[in-house]
Amino acid sequence: MEEKIYSMPRIGDKAPEFKAVTTQGEINFPSDYSGSWVILFSHPADFTPVCTSEFMTFASMAAKFEKANTKLVGLSVDGLYSHIAWLRTIKEKIEYKGMKDVEVKFPLIEDITMSVAQKYGMMMPGESSTKAVRAVFFIDPKGVIRTILYYPLSLGRNFEEIYRVVLGLQTADAFSVALPADWQPGDDVIVPTAGSCGVAKERMESKEEMKCYDWFFCTKKLDKQKILDTILKK
Repeated sequence: MEEKIYSMPRIGDKAPEFKAVTTQGEINFPSDYSGSWVILFSHPADFTPVCTSEFMTFASMAAKFEKANTKLVGLSVDGLYSHIAWLRTIKEKIEYKGMKDVEVKFPLIEDITMSVAQKYGMMMPGESSTKAVRAVFFIDPKGVIRTILYYPLSLGRNFEEIYRVVLGLQTADAFSVALPADWQPGDDVIVPTAGSCGVAKERMESKEEMKCYDWFFCTKKLDKQKILDTILKK
């Protein structure tokens, strides 16, 4: 039998649509989340230690993401009852890194048929043919995929980086800037590259609050509080 090949969605693509049963009821994705940023992420399996540590961390940070107008939606190829039992176990029994009594309130998708995982390229046979890898899709309020991260089964995700990406994407959009390596709110941001010789010359000679390392690489300050006031809900 010929193996069916699925293409992976790319940055800039519309997020593939689907309906699914979750621990918070049925969802229509991404239409139910129009107007919000969404992090859609997969995990390999319920009742596994790395995934447990990740879900506790995500749930503990849920309020931070909510303030940044960002919803969380999880997925694995386990069934609904397995999801419910696992999330109850996390709340009632697991204490990890000071986190305890953690209630996961965001939806966790049942994907026994792997249909959603296949649409999003979460199944990677070289890693596992029965478990989704640790994929993370950042989807903007218009339903467009803006960033994609993939981790193997054995490596837990960096959740501060996931939160940084959320703030970074929104900052770049809101202020029409780019962000340098290791950027954090309050760090200098990159202004758009000069589009003409005249603009390049003006920038290099300018006394304004802009630092130019060369004509194509100029930065300016962007106040951290201004960023947070623009992005975060009060």
